[in-house]
Amino acid sequence: MNDVELQLLVEKISIDSFGKPFKHRAVFNTRLRTTGGRYLLGTHNIEINKRYLEQLGHKELIGIIKHELCHYHLHLEGKGHQHRDKDFKQLLKKVGAPRFCNQLPEAKAKRPVKKFLVYQCTNCHLTYQRKRSINTSRFVCGRCRGKLAKVKEVILK
Repeated sequence: MNDVELQLLVEKISIDSFGKPFKHRAVFNTRLRTTGGRYLLGTHNIEINKRYLEQLGHKELIGIIKHELCHYHLHLEGKGHQHRDKDFKQLLKKVGAPRFCNQLPEAKAKRPVKKFLVYQCTNCHLTYQRKRSINTSRFVCGRCRGKLAKVKEVILK
């Protein structure tokens, strides 16, 4: 799909779902990284992340287009067009658009592994969970001032 086909699809969805014409430009923006699309307040144009079409398919693309058209039509009508606004949430529900797009599979793969360290006091056996390591020769137990020892490192996926 190219920009011309995207423009025609956005215009068709606007008429079919909203009953109003889309009079501005819709283009693919390859620089978008963390979002499926965006509505530009100044120019009223819509930019779509092409990787969502390539990786998640046509159905996800239609959901993103409907979401951005909700921003578009509400903004032009002078109503609440932000995610937190009641008008926006109602229009999303009415047209069947998602509030947020799904995460790309490549972004899920790059997600950092979460880990935490478990320390225990050698005197009172109180346990501490920390994301960052503790210098056990410098820090002591907050309850009894006893010596801390590293018990284990837990990795969550």
